[in-house]
Amino acid sequence: MRRLVLALFALFFWSLSAQAQDLLTKTNGEELLVKVLEITPTEVSYKRADNLDGPLIKVRRNDVFMIRYANGTKEVVQAGPPPSPYSATGPQPAAPSNLVVPDDAEPVYQEVHLSGPRLGMTVLTGGVARKADDRLNLNPFLTQFGWQFETRIFRMPNGTSGLVEVVPLVGGLEQGKFIPSVNALIGIRGPKGFEFGLGPNLTPISANIALAIGTSFRANGVNFPVNFAVVPGNGGARFSLLFGFNSRKR
Repeated sequence: MRRLVLALFALFFWSLSAQAQDLLTKTNGEELLVKVLEITPTEVSYKRADNLDGPLIKVRRNDVFMIRYANGTKEVVQAGPPPSPYSATGPQPAAPSNLVVPDDAEPVYQEVHLSGPRLGMTVLTGGVARKADDRLNLNPFLTQFGWQFETRIFRMPNGTSGLVEVVPLVGGLEQGKFIPSVNALIGIRGPKGFEFGLGPNLTPISANIALAIGTSFRANGVNFPVNFAVVPGNGGARFSLLFGFNSRKR
């Protein structure tokens, strides 16, 4: 009798645990026990029910048929029933006649715009330092203040993003100088925040190519980017270290 009571209690608590999860049904008929965290016009984000401390998983909204939430309510994400499971004895479904070629597919990811302040320092070396000293009477070490304008063009399911950044800066204020510069970078950011980019760098005395690498840290919805940039040219180079913060523009 004691074993029977313990088994009934175990079954009761197991049923409560199962009911506390969401059931996600994909358009291919696959069913997953998950915890749904976010639904956007293009993605469904969730964590596995058996690993709530694990990684955040994102799938295309077009691949999700229905979600049955823990409270019993249902949300049909895609119209039409999911395809029938595979049957070895039944006929196989015919291939769809309205296949979409890649160039005709609807865009999956929307643009995201970020902006925020940037500050840091720049060190001039070699011929670059001599040229700045001759023309502008500028010391080789100068501070930088500016603003970052970032547009995320796309984001792949694995987290890799394509970026376009414009960063106008003003340097030399600590020396009583006003040295403007503009950086326009095209880059890639990995799923863990590491990024690199390449693009033109314009100043009043030169036009060069800038190469930048860095990473971003995220806390409470705010990004904290840190970047190191190199601008070669004129027998030397400029090395800049910039950091700041930004957030998504509403």
